[in-house]
Amino acid sequence: MPTPLIPTTPSRLLAEQALSRAAGAPLLNGNAVELLIDAAAHYAAWLAAIRGARRRVLLENYIIRDDEVGRAFRDALVERAQAGVFVAVVADWVGCLGQSRGAFWAPLRAAGGEVRVFNPPQLGQPFGWISRDHRKLLVVDGSLGFLSGVCISAKWLGDPTRDVPPWRDTGVALRGPAVAELEAAFAQSWSETGAALRPFSAMPEPVAPAGDVALRLIATQPATAGMYRLDQLIAAMARKTLWLTDAYFVGLAPYVQALVAAARDGVDVRLLVPGSSDIPIVAGLSRSGYRPLLKAGIRVFEWNGSMLHAKTAVADGQWARVGSSNLNIASWLGNRELDVAVEDAGFAGQLAAQYEKDLGNATEIVLASRRRRHGNGSREKVRSSETRPPRVRHAGGSSGRAAAGALRIANSVGAALSNRRVLGDTSSGPLVTGTVTLAALAVVAFVWPAWIGWPFGAIAAWFALNLGIRSWRMRKRRWRELRDAGDD
Repeated sequence: MPTPLIPTTPSRLLAEQALSRAAGAPLLNGNAVELLIDAAAHYAAWLAAIRGARRRVLLENYIIRDDEVGRAFRDALVERAQAGVFVAVVADWVGCLGQSRGAFWAPLRAAGGEVRVFNPPQLGQPFGWISRDHRKLLVVDGSLGFLSGVCISAKWLGDPTRDVPPWRDTGVALRGPAVAELEAAFAQSWSETGAALRPFSAMPEPVAPAGDVALRLIATQPATAGMYRLDQLIAAMARKTLWLTDAYFVGLAPYVQALVAAARDGVDVRLLVPGSSDIPIVAGLSRSGYRPLLKAGIRVFEWNGSMLHAKTAVADGQWARVGSSNLNIASWLGNRELDVAVEDAGFAGQLAAQYEKDLGNATEIVLASRRRRHGNGSREKVRSSETRPPRVRHAGGSSGRAAAGALRIANSVGAALSNRRVLGDTSSGPLVTGTVTLAALAVVAFVWPAWIGWPFGAIAAWFALNLGIRSWRMRKRRWRELRDAGDD
C-alpha cells in the first residue's frame, strides 16, 4: 500500500486528520502529476499509453461513443488484447445508452478483452438505475494512470464544420503511489459488475519516487458523500481564495451557505459555470440561483464557449481538485465518482493560471440596482457585466445535463409554491414555462384522460413487478437461512 505523508507540525496534523476523515482517503506523497487541458490532449495521451501497454489496460468511463473517437480507442484496445495484454473495460449503461451498443464491443471481446456494463436495469431493483458510474479512469501497466471529466466521444472535440469549438474540460495524468489507488478504484467498480478482478503481480519498488507531489485519490460510492464532506471542509478552511469551475452546478443549501460564509469572511470566492445548455430554459434557471451568491460577494462567471464540462477547484494557491464530481446532489450522493485532491503549490498554481485564462472567455454576472416603477424603492437585478458575445453553438451535452435541468426546474417551482425564498427576475421565465406545462397537462387529463392514465398505469405496473420480485427474493433468502439454521 502507498505510504501516507507524515505531518510534521501539530497544525498540519490537525488539518491532515480533518481532510483524511472528510474525504475517506489518506494523503500520499511521492507522486508526479501532469495537468491535461481539453479532449485533444487527453485522447493523445490516453491512446499513446494504451498503445504502449505491455501487461494490462484498465478503462472505466461514463460515455464511450460509437464514433471516430470511440472506434480509435476500441481499435487500440483490440490491438493490445491480440498482443496478449489483459484489457478490461467498464462502461456505464445510462451514459452509453444511444451512444454505443453491444456490437460495438464485439471485436474487443473476440480478441480476448473483457467488457462489462455498469448497472443496467434489473428486475427487483426499481430504483437501481439511479446510481451511475460517472468515473473517467484509465490505468496502464500499474504505473501510469489518468482521471478526468472527459468522456470518450467526438463531441468533446467540437465540430469545425459547424463552427463548434472544442469543449472545455480538465484532467490529470498520474505516476507514483496514487496509481495503485486508481487500480483499486477500478477493481471496486469491476467487482460491482460481476466476479472480482483477477490479482496482478506486484509491481517492483521504484528506485526513486515518481515525483514530490502529495495528493488524495477520492473514489466515492453512492451515499458515502466523501467528496461532499471534503468540498464543505475546503470551503470552511479557505483563507484567501476559492475558485470553482463546475459543469452542472446545483447549489445545495448547506454548500451555498459554506461559500457565502467564506465570501463574507473575506475569501475571494469565484464560480465559473456554462453559459448555455442543451435545455433552452436551463441558462435562465441557473441564474435564478445566483442572487444569494452575488449578494454575499461571490463572483459568478458564465463560459462563452460551446460547453464547459470541467470540474475543478483551487484554494489559497496550495490545494487543488480535479475529477468527475459535479457540485450537485447526484455526484455527491448518487454516483460513483473519482477525483484527485492535490496539496502542492506548483500544481495549484498551474490550475489557478488556467482558471484566470478561462475567465478571459467568460462573462461576469453582477447585481445592478434599478428603480422600481412605483415608489421610491429600488431592488437588485442580475445582469451581465458586459455585452455578451454571440452564443456558440454546441454539439450536445452529456447525459447528466437533463437531470441537472430538471432539478433546477423543481427548485424554482418549489420555491414559488412554498414561498421559502424570493424569486427574482431570472425566475419568472421558468415559472411561466412551468405554468404553461402544468396547464397543458391539466387540459390533456380532462379531455384525453387515457393519455395520462396509461403512462401512470405502466409505471405502477413496473414498480409492482419489481417490488414483488424483490419481496419474493428476500422471502426465499429468509427461508433458506431458517432451513440452514435448522440443519445445524
